[in-house]
Amino acid sequence: VQLQASGGGLVQAGGSLRLSCSASGLTFSNSNMGWFRQAPGKERELVAAVHWTGITYYADSVKGRFTISRDNAKNMIFLQMISLNYEDTAVYYCAAAGSTRYGLRRQDAYIFWGQGTEVTVSS
Repeated sequence: VQLQASGGGLVQAGGSLRLSCSASGLTFSNSNMGWFRQAPGKERELVAAVHWTGITYYADSVKGRFTISRDNAKNMIFLQMISLNYEDTAVYYCAAAGSTRYGLRRQDAYIFWGQGTEVTVSS
């Protein structure tokens, strides 16, 4: 399984970014997918996830600002981020769950990882 994340960069507070993740080597349409982030000195956290059925999950810290979506025809997921603030600065990783047996919020269900794309929000 290969996951390739892109779209990170430097943005001013209040700005927007769209992250993309291309997946291969898995049955994408039947896979739960997620976006995680890890800020310096902090633990990795699940930001948003999308079930293979299209059901979504968002961390409280990003609700109303981030939108996760998937395109099964292209084997891709996206994370649209608006109203970015300094606390959103992190390396963002896309991940795929190894099974749809578990709920979206179960972080250890995500066993395939991309290389990460860095998002820096300047205040």
